[in-house]
Amino acid sequence: MLKILQFGMMNRKLWQAYYLALPFPVEKAPTKRVPLKSEKGGVKISKLCNYPVRGLVFEGGNTLEDLCNAVGSSCICLQDNNIPYNVLIADCGKRVFLFPQCYAEKQALGEVDQEILDTQVNPAVWEISGHIVLKRKQDFDRASEDYAWKLLAEVSLSEERFEEVKTYILEAVASGEVQTEEEEEATVVEDEDPLHHSLKNNHDAPVHLNEGCLVLP
Repeated sequence: MLKILQFGMMNRKLWQAYYLALPFPVEKAPTKRVPLKSEKGGVKISKLCNYPVRGLVFEGGNTLEDLCNAVGSSCICLQDNNIPYNVLIADCGKRVFLFPQCYAEKQALGEVDQEILDTQVNPAVWEISGHIVLKRKQDFDRASEDYAWKLLAEVSLSEERFEEVKTYILEAVASGEVQTEEEEEATVVEDEDPLHHSLKNNHDAPVHLNEGCLVLP
């Protein structure tokens, strides 16, 4: 298992690897295929059903790069729209779960149930996926499926908001591919000022500098 963006906060990335002999509960949740105009690169997208946190599942693809491009485009779209999210990579990269979420926003607005806040559990992708670490004995003693559902429901987008965000994601997936590092570097080189490019490749070129400037090789 691999997950990123632990707490689902903007501009913060954290990668963690994790192994369990059994699948996470979210991996066993039923899914429903999302109708697409075309399955770009053979990637299939489904949405989770009967699960406390709404999310999407990416799988398939003609190549691993196709799957990576679809997920990468989705994540960039969410970041560009200031929407926190969590990602779970499962089945050795064959399935990727994407969870747009709103817990930090609700917490900042004072909309999270005080009972949930008292648990001191900040739901990240482990919790969202079904592995919940409880810090207080009293919470552990009363833990149940209903309790876990109530906790995770605080993370989930509403049905209306989720459908809106899903539309953004599907448009991003259909619109194009993510640039590779090599392509980004090539773009930077092409955009360089010609004089700067020339001087960078010719350290012996004469340059007129103001008195007092220090030039290091």
